[in-house]
Amino acid sequence: MVQTVIEHVLSRLQALGINDIFGVAGDYAFPINDAVCASPNLRWVGNCNELNAAYAADGYARVKGFAALATTFAVGELSALNGIAGAYAERLPIFHLVGMPASHIQKNQPIMHHTLGDGDFEVFYKVAQSFSCAHAILTPENCVSEMTRLIAQAFAQRRPVYIGIPADHAVKRIVVQSIKPFTLPSSRPDTLKKVLSLIVNKLSHSESPCALLGSLISRFDLVKEAEALIKITHLPYATMFMDKGVLNETHSQYIGMYSGHLMNPAIAEFIEGCDCILNIGAMMSDVNTGCFTADLDTNNMIHIMDNYVVIDAIRYSDIYIYELLAELRDILTFIPSSSIKVHGLGEPISNANGKITSDYLYPRFEQFIKQNDIVIADTGTFSMGLGFALLPKEVSFQTQSLWGSIGWATPAALGAALAAPHRRVILATGEGSHQLTVQEISLFARWGLKPLIFVLNNDGYLIERLFCHEPEAYYNDIHPWNYAQLPATLGCKNWYCQKVTTCDELDRVLNTLERIDTAAYIEIVTDRYETSDLLQAMGKIIRAETPKHLK
Repeated sequence: MVQTVIEHVLSRLQALGINDIFGVAGDYAFPINDAVCASPNLRWVGNCNELNAAYAADGYARVKGFAALATTFAVGELSALNGIAGAYAERLPIFHLVGMPASHIQKNQPIMHHTLGDGDFEVFYKVAQSFSCAHAILTPENCVSEMTRLIAQAFAQRRPVYIGIPADHAVKRIVVQSIKPFTLPSSRPDTLKKVLSLIVNKLSHSESPCALLGSLISRFDLVKEAEALIKITHLPYATMFMDKGVLNETHSQYIGMYSGHLMNPAIAEFIEGCDCILNIGAMMSDVNTGCFTADLDTNNMIHIMDNYVVIDAIRYSDIYIYELLAELRDILTFIPSSSIKVHGLGEPISNANGKITSDYLYPRFEQFIKQNDIVIADTGTFSMGLGFALLPKEVSFQTQSLWGSIGWATPAALGAALAAPHRRVILATGEGSHQLTVQEISLFARWGLKPLIFVLNNDGYLIERLFCHEPEAYYNDIHPWNYAQLPATLGCKNWYCQKVTTCDELDRVLNTLERIDTAAYIEIVTDRYETSDLLQAMGKIIRAETPKHLK
């Protein structure tokens, strides 16, 4: 039987390995919702709101490579748009299915609910185009070809795509067409040959080369290629904050995290002293470069990004990372170089009064993280504290340090857990960001997942206190909750829930979690200004650069 439009869309997504559809149901999207529920191979997740659904899709895509989100027209899609923008910034392909009013309604332009009351049914579609790498409104006639194009663009750019589906078109049979395999764009052969020659020549003539490895490696599923390149060349490599854990941190060539001159002066001195730095997929953002304290000589840099390469400050366009790494792996050889020894956080140190401090919390967490864990950390106090932890093999460490949307981590952890239900998922979040999206923990229980959730309670927005000139301003305060009681309130049964205020209590809880097989929710209480050295250093620079209010 010939598929309907929505059946065809869902079958194409399922072929990519997508088995879960995030979202909130709505009347214009009912044909999408019904088709998902009717499929024996798909699951409708049913999030608490659309923004959470977008965050969850983000987390799912980080683990599985792709994700899907379904919302209703206008009110639903706009609620999700912040999460979609974050996925666009951080290179995560999410297929955003938007249930639209029927085509005849849009044509006649009546005043309908979920509109601005002006008969304009294209305004939201136009808004969304700034946050998608490709977009289309499907019809029975264009469904097959447009899905092929949208999937190809999602593969090539690793960014969200927008798929508008009018309610009447969704249930109509597609006009049968052969499905042509999508093709990724290819590099210009002459430019590729020249760039390869320049890279090999620059590396082979260097006396002290090294590599920076970035998140684009994982986004484009090129971890094995990067590992092979490091093995062949024996280059020492570092990562920056956004890229933590992109490659094995137990490898003999890993030297640690480079954060400009904020932290780790030995690594900064080593990296900046190299005469050739091969940057594969790392973005020179404010967070990555330690608030732009990095001092990297452009004449020593080779930047390999998604679709361009920069060598000696000259940009070569239409060169694609997936082709270039494969070619480099085959032609590069051993490159003599020096290295330095990587260090973790050391042993946990408790103080005389037993309070939980950074000197204890983060080294103890470093010991707690196991091989194959997925760690989702909100960009703030917790993630900054774990930034210099040394991760075991095959740990996926995820933050949203470019987009930096408060509240992202809790739903993202849900998405990651659904994508990999047999891996241990650790959520590390501050209580301020957790309050924005906390209701999503009920979905862990609904789908039988067993996350380990750690909520750091330091009595307010600590990262904001450190960044602003008035740390005690009451906009940095939040109302205290009984955090350890939230799971039961939200329908999470038989979870292990504890509140810890001392190092001994935290140690006992972490030891217990090693022995039990259940979901856990742990509130960790620290003093208001207890923080990591990295966050303190960032705060000092940001405060110095932020204008003070004139009184």
